[in-house]
Amino acid sequence: MKTKILVSACLMGFKVRYNGSEKQAIEETLARWQREGRLVIHCPELAAGLPVPRLPAEISGGNGMDVMQGAARIRESDGTDVTEHYQLAAWLALRTAQEADCRAALLTDGSPTCGSRAIYDGSFRGQRQPGMGVAAALLARHGITVFSEQELPALVAWINARDAG
Repeated sequence: MKTKILVSACLMGFKVRYNGSEKQAIEETLARWQREGRLVIHCPELAAGLPVPRLPAEISGGNGMDVMQGAARIRESDGTDVTEHYQLAAWLALRTAQEADCRAALLTDGSPTCGSRAIYDGSFRGQRQPGMGVAAALLARHGITVFSEQELPALVAWINARDAG
């Protein structure tokens, strides 16, 4: 059985980001994996009912796991607290990954949901800091290996090693 991968919908060309855009990163590898039925394309924010477009949102006072534990909040650029929507987004991403038996996730870095290596610092000044968003943190905590879009070569190597073993 081929290893399944949860993939951020915006990386596959769907215009679901907060500003209504996509971050298409389809390379031949992703196209091949899609043909092989490995990819589970998912947008946690859309699944949680957040609109497109929507205001930018950033984690304030911590990282994604802090948000999931109630120790940090997610606020939109106008100050509106949207923490509960993003917590739901994380749980829906985990459920989708588990139901499809995904072992890895390829997520959009920087997002308060999908960021796997960096998130914005909550100041809305474009400043990044190391950390994971809520879905990336929850997926990782439940044993799903998370990669950012910049780590596609590492994901390819990880998949090849799993398929060979």
